Order: sequence, then C-alpha cells, then structure tokens
Amino acid sequence: MKPFRYERPDTVGEAVALVAGDPGAVFVAGGTNLVDHLKLGIIRPRLLVDVTGLPLDGIEVLPDGGVRVGATVRNADLAAHREVRERWPLVPQALLSGASPQVRNMATLAGNLMQRTRCPYFLNPETRCNKRLPGSGCSAMETDGEHSAVLGSSESCAAVHPSDLAVALCAVDAVVCVRGGGGTRRVPVTSLYRAPGHRPELDTVLEHGELITAVELPALPMAARSGYRKVGDRASFSFALVSVAVAVDHEGGRIRDARIALGGIATTPWRARRAEALLRGAPATADRFAAAAREELSAARTRRANAYKAALVRETLVATLGDLCGEG
Repeated sequence: MKPFRYERPDTVGEAVALVAGDPGAVFVAGGTNLVDHLKLGIIRPRLLVDVTGLPLDGIEVLPDGGVRVGATVRNADLAAHREVRERWPLVPQALLSGASPQVRNMATLAGNLMQRTRCPYFLNPETRCNKRLPGSGCSAMETDGEHSAVLGSSESCAAVHPSDLAVALCAVDAVVCVRGGGGTRRVPVTSLYRAPGHRPELDTVLEHGELITAVELPALPMAARSGYRKVGDRASFSFALVSVAVAVDHEGGRIRDARIALGGIATTPWRARRAEALLRGAPATADRFAAAAREELSAARTRRANAYKAALVRETLVATLGDLCGEG
C-alpha cells in the first residue's frame, strides 16, 4: 500500500477545501469500499480526508413531511429508524439485503452511494479496465459477461452499478445535498450517476472536492406501500444479479401510479420509466406487470451469458408488484 497523508477536519468547509485543493485527495468515512481498493492498489491517494467527525450523522424530519438523512449516518442506524421503516420501507429492505451486520455498522449513507463497481476486471489491476485506467480497454468485452449490464452500457464499459440503496432511493425520487467549493447544490439521485459513454472512469456528476452532506427522502405517500426485492448468488453478502425497487398506488384493482427502479442490470441504478408509464391506469394483474418489464427491457443489449437477466427482471417485478397490490 502506498503511503498517504491523513487529515480529520473539524468543519465541512475545511474538508471540502482539503480535497478540492489536492487532485490526489479523497474523502473517507466508514472505509468499507475504499480500504479494499487501497489494499488492491486500485486507488493510490496522496491524502485521505476523514469526514466521520463532521456533524453529518443525524436524521431529521422536515417541515414538509420529508426526512433529511446525514451523509455519515451508518447503514444499520438508517435501516432501524422508525420513521423511515414506516414511510419508506423499501429503504431499510434495500439496506438489510446488502453486506453483513458488521459492514452495515461501519458503512455510511454517502459511502454506500459512492461505492464503485464490483466488476472483477475493475478489481484486478492485472486486467484492462477503462474505469480503473482510462484508455486501457475493457477485458469484460472479451468475455461472455454473465454479470455485465444489459442497459446503459457503452463500447467502453458494461460494469454493473453495485449499490442496493441507490436503487431504492431512485424509486422514491430522493435528492442528494452536496457541498463544494462553489457552494451547495441539490442533485436528484436519478441524475447523480453517469452512464459510461466514453468516460467510464467518471461514476457520478460530482466534481472533485464536492462532498455529499445529506440525502432527503421526499414526502411521498405512496412510498409507504413499497418494497425492495433482490436476487443474488447467495442469500446474504451478495451483490444483485437483479433487484427491483417499487412504490405503488393502487385502488380497485387498478394502478394509479407506480415508481420503479432496477438494479443489477445497468451501469447505473435504472429508473424504469417505460414500465411506469405502461402501468399507470392499468389493471393490477400479473400479465400487465410482465408486459411492463418487457417494455422496459425492449432496448436491452444482451449477450448469451447475461440474457438470463431479462427473465429475472420480469419474474422479480411481477412478484414484487403482486405482493404490493395483493395479487401475489
């Protein structure tokens, strides 16, 4: 591991200035993703700026009924929060579906959202990876790619986004609060992540030195009827082959509104807007749910080894909507 400096600032402004002023600096909180990358030699920062001492670890109910969750709130604490469990149940479900209790006790909200892909070629410095080393090529393109993305990929990268939580937050239109050298801004989670295009090394729209300070969950009544379902190689500590986050408003056997996000199939958390449009005003039936999945995947680019993802999405979406609409 290459030597680095370590700083633990007292204020958000100081933390932002430290990272913004050094191209080789990075933020660190729980370190559950970053430390792995340090050990593997994937990242070689000159400076680690520890943000765990900043006042960003609270959960606050907002006047409009939403909730603001501080960036350094531990995943375990967010999953256990009563207000969140009752009004946005898909959020704790997504958190509890990932990692292990020990990791959730260390990992933070912002760290979860900023984690990098678990593509095996990204994690192996001996292979070619445009995300790790721009312009080096993509070893995944030369393989069967059973875990590769079927949506949002490019010729440069087909690495799947790893976060369960980000998928759930996309489905309920959560917003990320960001502080940078130029001030503060708000970024919808649906706009936070970048498709690879020709710059796969850029995972998000954040500039160097910008720090996530909080995530806001909007007051969304239909989020109380929501769920997150994940299919993986194992029942625990496994990244999603496919995941589905759904919030639904239905009455009298018809769907009035639906919010859907998909994980495990795309280079970013994937908001399924085609599927949502097909469901609005439609009967709450398994056939309609399956048709919505097919519509969303109509633009998917599959290879022989990852074509199974389409069937998994369809089955998982049908099951999740069926449970939420009483059709399971």
